Amino acid sequence: MNNVPNLLSLSRMLTTVPIFVLILLDAPWAFLTATALFILASVTDFFDGYLSRRFKVVSPLGVFLDLTADKVFVSAILIALVQIGLVPAWIVVIIVTREFLVTGMRSMAAAKGKVIPAGMWGKQKTLITMIAIGLLLFAKGLGAHELSLFPAMLHFTSQTVNFSNILLLVADAGLILATLWTALSGAEYMISALPLFQKEENNAQKV
Repeated sequence: MNNVPNLLSLSRMLTTVPIFVLILLDAPWAFLTATALFILASVTDFFDGYLSRRFKVVSPLGVFLDLTADKVFVSAILIALVQIGLVPAWIVVIIVTREFLVTGMRSMAAAKGKVIPAGMWGKQKTLITMIAIGLLLFAKGLGAHELSLFPAMLHFTSQTVNFSNILLLVADAGLILATLWTALSGAEYMISALPLFQKEENNAQKV
């Protein structure tokens, strides 16, 4: 049981590869298959954390695998979506930049024996991002292509207003919301890390 959370995190990272390939195939059946794999992988994100807390088997390796798997999983899928023109690059740049900044601040805090806990914005950001990606994959699996924000296609007619197209539009709006939450959570982490920088400045002044 001690290794189950780590195996779940590792499986999420490995699942990234087939999802990435399926997205690049850019076909409805591939998107439906990617949606199923995405849901399964997302469920492991909940269970690895739950099992770690339930059986008190939290370890440095487990924390590393969990955080790394999440970042690789989301970043790779978004990059694949940029490749086929379903997500603009600026969204991925903001999300990936935030991850680099947070990782850097956490590393700096760890070097000083401190921990910067995940804030409210960060937790909500992850949930919104995962839901938006899942909806986008499912909408494309259903053949949606006539209503979207990326690229902007907002021609509402009796032919275009259907479940799959509306779902795609909602997914695109969700990605914009996730990007906003990403920026806010990044700001939250930076504010949390300010005392670390202030201590550095105070020590420098004393020297």
